[in-house]
Amino acid sequence: MNETSEKILNILEENEGPISGEKISEMVGVTRSAVWKHINELKDLGYSIESSRSKGYELTTPTSRLLPHEIKKHINTEFIGKDIRYFKNTPSTTWVAKDICSKEDAENFNGTILIAEEQTGGVGRLGRAWFSPSGGIWLTIILKPTIPIDKLFFVTMAASIAVARTIRRMYDIGALIKWPNDIYIGDKKVSGILLELAAESDQIHYCLLGIGIDANIKPEDLQSSLQTPITSLNIEIGHDINRAEFLAKMLKEFERRYQLIEDGEYKAISREWKSLSLTLEKRVRITTPRRTFEGEAIDLDEDGALIVKKDNGKIERILSGDCTPI
Repeated sequence: MNETSEKILNILEENEGPISGEKISEMVGVTRSAVWKHINELKDLGYSIESSRSKGYELTTPTSRLLPHEIKKHINTEFIGKDIRYFKNTPSTTWVAKDICSKEDAENFNGTILIAEEQTGGVGRLGRAWFSPSGGIWLTIILKPTIPIDKLFFVTMAASIAVARTIRRMYDIGALIKWPNDIYIGDKKVSGILLELAAESDQIHYCLLGIGIDANIKPEDLQSSLQTPITSLNIEIGHDINRAEFLAKMLKEFERRYQLIEDGEYKAISREWKSLSLTLEKRVRITTPRRTFEGEAIDLDEDGALIVKKDNGKIERILSGDCTPI
């Protein structure tokens, strides 16, 4: 959306009832034919605008797209999401973020988010396809953390907490976190998180936090071929959600906890994560590229690794892998 279109949209949003094209042209400083052109552009973005020669233009229904304009109506953060890049369709928001950080100083983009209505080449943990149809919330946040590299998993933990808390607070649904990075409602996955890192030795150049949430996705559009049962927020609630409002509140929840991490308050994050855990005190199956074993998930260590007590009594510290409750 260009600057003129946004000015016209603001006028339509603030005006009660219809407003003439002549009045809009005077307020914005463009011709009436230009107003008509920008109105059509807004319609293409999903805004329902009624028009008549006698009354003018009236906004009747806002867009359902995750446009920056819609998100910024709700957002209340200090730096996360102040810069929003929007794509109707892209192979992967993470790929776009990598390209940005490869060409310019990532510090200048700290907190920038990239959002897509649909991803055609999203990739999750262990190189798995990240199914990203229209109706979901698919984003990548560029971050320049100043924490020790061995504490980086706390960023994933903060994001997991933020998604679960937002679901619980907005919809009174008992969302929980499955280690290492999934959000569940009951026995079905509703969200996944992925953190990619660019570092040299112990210096973090930047990290890319990918968050995918099945928001307004119909049952027939969910990926049925996955072994993990999945659901969406609109299925659980019974109606579509306001994705822009949800995203803005989730970003605020994340920023609060990210700032705690930057201040070294790792124990506070760990305590809250444990209070929302679907994994701890459960019997689990751990699968890594080298082995599979079973035991009881008993705790997280100081770096966020999962502590599992095997059946033979041996304690294992798991940094990465699949964890399945059994």
